[in-house]
Amino acid sequence: MFDPDIAPSGTLLGLLQRGRGDGTLHALAAPRAEALAALHHCVLHDPRRDWQVENRSLYYARLCLDLDSDLGAVEQHLFHPDDLLDTAEERTGLALAVLGHLASYGRADALALLRRYAATGSNWAWALDELALRDDDASLRALAGPVLDRFPRTPEGDAELAAAVRGAYEPRPWRLWADDPRHGARVRAAQERGAFDRWQRQLTPSGPRPGWSVRDVLRWAQGDQDVLPGVRRHDAAARCLAAVAGPEDRPELLAAAASGPDAARAAALRHLAETGDPDVLDLIEAAVTDPDATELVVSSALAAFGRMRSVTALDRARLWAQRPDALGDAAATMLACRGGQYDSGPVLAALRRTVRGAGPDAPALWALVEGAGRLAIGCAAPVLRHVYRETASSQLRGLAARALAATDPSFAAGFAVECLWDCEETTRELAARHAATADTRVVDRLRRLATDPAEEAEVQTAVRSRIGPDPVG
Repeated sequence: MFDPDIAPSGTLLGLLQRGRGDGTLHALAAPRAEALAALHHCVLHDPRRDWQVENRSLYYARLCLDLDSDLGAVEQHLFHPDDLLDTAEERTGLALAVLGHLASYGRADALALLRRYAATGSNWAWALDELALRDDDASLRALAGPVLDRFPRTPEGDAELAAAVRGAYEPRPWRLWADDPRHGARVRAAQERGAFDRWQRQLTPSGPRPGWSVRDVLRWAQGDQDVLPGVRRHDAAARCLAAVAGPEDRPELLAAAASGPDAARAAALRHLAETGDPDVLDLIEAAVTDPDATELVVSSALAAFGRMRSVTALDRARLWAQRPDALGDAAATMLACRGGQYDSGPVLAALRRTVRGAGPDAPALWALVEGAGRLAIGCAAPVLRHVYRETASSQLRGLAARALAATDPSFAAGFAVECLWDCEETTRELAARHAATADTRVVDRLRRLATDPAEEAEVQTAVRSRIGPDPVG
């Protein structure tokens, strides 16, 4: 993940970067040149904080169609000399995904760009996956030579080819090439090598073995931490403890959770939390408030508390929810996720405090926003509207929209209307179920979504529940 430069929410660029429905509506009403400039900026400079989770490609592709945009800017971006230097998927992935959707809508120029980039671009694997879903067999077979020529006929090149075959999201091109008389032998060899490598890794595991004791598991977890500080094995160690630990091991686990080395302490805390040990809540509090505890220990203790499902943990959360520290935030999160109606006050207070102190993109907001909707806290609507407008995360905005549907009587005639154009399909589905049809734009949009072949089935089901099986007639 990275932190992109997001324009203010009141600007056209800011709306499009966030993927809001109002972005499309404002772009269609703005001067075409201004709208195209903002659209191209978004496509060429991915605005998502987590590009692997948030959706934008279909949203931008639809706007490209509505604005009748040419692909000159995208072409220049894909084939810029920077493509040879910056090979990270983030630089070109969004543009390639937009081209894929445009190809699905029948844009031959988009299909041609994908073919050309798959043959010559650094992020060729992404382009090939897009083509695998949309191109014909003959065109895919024609790419076999350019793609395979990337891998020299050396042991290292063959290993890289096997890794590429194994890591492909869409196997269709490789299956076609495996049957090709010119390239089939090499592709089949790469497929077999990938299968063999997986089998070999299964036969030579590096983790715990049968017969290991609690001490062995804790030593393994800490050993990896000491040698490779970036490797987080404590969660795996906690799962192993569930298989090897017995009642007689409790004193050793309590000692590790109280003052053991970082990774061993984290593993012991998680195991004790998952088994509901009566002393674990005190150990968690001690770990979080320990001034000498590392970030690993503190975050693991908070995560262990968050996983607890007992009534005792919920009661302790009610005591901790008033604390102005990380433990108080974790307690409020637990109440938001599993509390009752009488926990609305602490959840609302934590929601307001988090937005005030950390802004509309704070990680803690996800559970708090969802909890405000689950508990139907009507007083939270103003804060939820602020999060909806300002957050750069389209998924958090979707959670805010869902919470507003449960707390804000004006949602159906307000935000639900623009949500029909949102970049996230779950948000469009919510809007399809709630948007007031008194607005003529709503009926037109529902009809278009019902007949759009690129739309998700869940959205179309929600649409048809509102306007019937024959949206056009």
